[in-house]
Parts: sequence; C-alpha cells; structure tokens
Amino acid sequence: MPQVKVGIQLIIYGERVREDLASVLSEVKSCGFEGIETGNLFNISPPDRVMELLREHDLSVAAVHVGYSDVADEEKLSKHIEYLKRVGGKFLICSGVAQAEGIKAYEVAAETFNAVGKRCMSEGLTFCYHNHAWEFEQFDGVKGIHRLAELTDPELVRLCVDVYWVTVGGEDPVEFIQRYISRSPYFHFKDGAPGEFTELGKGKVNLAGCLQAALAANAEWIIYEQDRTSKPVIESIQESREYLRKLGV
Repeated sequence: MPQVKVGIQLIIYGERVREDLASVLSEVKSCGFEGIETGNLFNISPPDRVMELLREHDLSVAAVHVGYSDVADEEKLSKHIEYLKRVGGKFLICSGVAQAEGIKAYEVAAETFNAVGKRCMSEGLTFCYHNHAWEFEQFDGVKGIHRLAELTDPELVRLCVDVYWVTVGGEDPVEFIQRYISRSPYFHFKDGAPGEFTELGKGKVNLAGCLQAALAANAEWIIYEQDRTSKPVIESIQESREYLRKLGV
C-alpha cells in the first residue's frame, strides 16, 4: 500500500471554513481524509482553538497555501512559518509570481522563491510553487512555468503540481510530473474540463496516470481540490474520496 497521504483543499467549503471550522473538519474526517490544506487558520480562529479542533478530529495540516505577496513580505512569511511549525505542517505552498511584464515576472519571482525556499529549509519546512494554467503561456517560445523551474534551485523550490491546470495549460500532466519528478513531492488532484470543475473521475484529466507518476515521484501528499460544486459539499468530497480509494490510495 502506498505511503502517500490523502488530504483535501478546503476551498470547496468557501466561507464555511471561516464560519464553522468545527463542522468542516468533522465532515472532512468522516470522509476519510488525513489532512487539510487551506490558508493560515490562525487568521480566522484563535490558535488554541485551531489546535484543539485538529486534535479532536485527528487531522494533519498538510500545507498552508498563500499568494506571492505573502512570501515576498518578510513579516507575513514569518507568520506563516510560525503557523506551520505550531500545527506540525511541512509545506508552504505559493500561487502567483511577481508583478512585472511577460517573462520578467517569473525571473523576479525566481529570485524571491530561492530566498524563501532557503528560509523554509532552515526552518525544517518545504517551499512549493503551485501552478495554474496561465504559467503555460509562452513568451518568445519560453513558457513561464519552465523558466521559473529553470531559475529556481530544485533543492529549495519544489512543485505542487496541479494536474488539472497542467492539462488546461496544454501539457500532458503525466509528462510534466515525469519532467520534474525529482522536485514534485506534493500534488493537487482536480478534475473537470476547461472552465468546469467536477468530482474526481468525472472530468477529462488522466488521474490514474497522474497517480502512478506521482507515486513514482515519492509523493508525500495527494490533495483533492475542487474549487466549487453545485452539489452539497459532503456529497462531492465523498465521491472524490471514494474514487481515490478505487485508484488505490
């Protein structure tokens, strides 16, 4: 049985995370997830209460997920690092690059990310960049995501590979994982078609192939993510968790 752990990105719950964290964590646990990924929960609930709820529901914090401005700002970065260390998390996930024109945005971000990755490593944490589809835009024949990977130290800047967005971005997610196999410990499993999010197994993403590639990369976490759903959330996350079980995790 693979040692990879299975978690959930809480984005599917929307404001319920802020309004009723206890019920959200209860549902997550009841569906068989081992951990959660979300923003810094200390920003929405007192730290002692967060710790109490995590213990009560026996859930790990897989990662904290933030934007570029949160890692480029030393004070904000320090708060997220403190949060991860307090809750026992390991991964700091960042989406987004610097504000600049064209490929320059990735080149500026690369310098920032190398510094952030070095800081995280010194704290016993792992920094990962999370892709969407827009990083696959080409600038004079060079895709932003590949320029970013080229300019960042693979020991300091890892990847949180979102297989749905790789697909929408026009690349084969299995090949993408294989290309960056040595720096991909963390994965977002999302399904659907361009402009549409579905439960896992109901879209067009090659999730079975992605799982095999992720396991070959010695993935530590597979995180189910569905940005939104028209169903009751509990139904969507139950269906997606069951699909992952059928795949073997």
